[in-house]
Amino acid sequence: MSENLSVHYRESILVELKNDNYLRAALSQPVDETPVWMMRQAGRYLPEYREVRAQAGDFMQLCKNPELACEVTLQPVRRYPLDAAILFSDILTIPDAMGLGLYFSTGEGPKFKHPIKTAADVDKLMVPDIAAELSYVTDAVSLIRKNLKGEVPLIGFSGSPWTLATYMVEGGSSKDFRHTKGMLFTDPKTLHKMLDILAKSVIEYLNAQIDAGVQALMIFDTWGGVLTPSDYLEFSLNYMTQIIAGLKREKDGHRIPVTLFTKNGGQWLESIADSGCDAVGVDWTTDLKDAQSRVGHKVAIQGNMDPCVLYADPQRIEQEVAKILASFGANEGHIFNLGHGIHQYVSPDKPAVLVDAVHRLSRPYHQKS
Repeated sequence: MSENLSVHYRESILVELKNDNYLRAALSQPVDETPVWMMRQAGRYLPEYREVRAQAGDFMQLCKNPELACEVTLQPVRRYPLDAAILFSDILTIPDAMGLGLYFSTGEGPKFKHPIKTAADVDKLMVPDIAAELSYVTDAVSLIRKNLKGEVPLIGFSGSPWTLATYMVEGGSSKDFRHTKGMLFTDPKTLHKMLDILAKSVIEYLNAQIDAGVQALMIFDTWGGVLTPSDYLEFSLNYMTQIIAGLKREKDGHRIPVTLFTKNGGQWLESIADSGCDAVGVDWTTDLKDAQSRVGHKVAIQGNMDPCVLYADPQRIEQEVAKILASFGANEGHIFNLGHGIHQYVSPDKPAVLVDAVHRLSRPYHQKS
């Protein structure tokens, strides 16, 4: 980003946001304290979320109701002094809009009534009409922005094409990905065709979220880490790079930061950093000091506390926060987060300890002499 644009950006977001630390950090700009948010911060660990989900009837009805999706998006921001809100939705909204019949079985996770099994199934796939099929998402974005009242920025998101494909081909969650990897090794042409359609869909979907009001984006590549190095580059990162190239990177003169997160993808940090993203998410298996030494100042880094630390007592949580902050050091471009989503059995009191510790213990790292 040019210095002139950077200065304009810093001045303009101050007019709209009371707390812009997340956006600044995502663009490797100075902050007064390290920003923090948590993946899955709106979820089952919160009693108020469980009440709203019961009111909705089921998970997808909650996702498809803009008013209720807005409410659960705001719940963690009301409870904790987080530095960003993230849209409450699901990564599988695109396959659902393609007609695959997404549903959730109690205790079993997502499933599809019409999984992709053959080349003929892929031939039938089309980029969904976002305005017609996914307006409930963009309506929720607009409503959330209105209700946030400029307190913190709103993050939009999508699953990566590879991750979406695994659910579509397996028909749901998987431990061995035998059908998807089977297609990769026996019919890569068909898989590439499917991934290309998904990449085009994600571009339109995320751009629609930008138009509706999200101020940052995140692409979740949950299952990229199950691939070999060469297959990761060809079947996962290749398509995320295409998505980034097709996104609107500015809205109303503001830069839209994009974060890529590949679970178990720490071995590919340099390649991910070359994708055109602004920030790279890392899980708890990657040391932040090592990550920073490998990517330099090319991108910001998000992460990376083990979510299970939140089962510990407050003192132990604070010790882990201190260790992670020390690992990153007095450098720009750190967004504190868990290395994956918060667990549903965590006490709602524990994230308060985490957020307070991040803000309080990080301030000395950002003081200028």
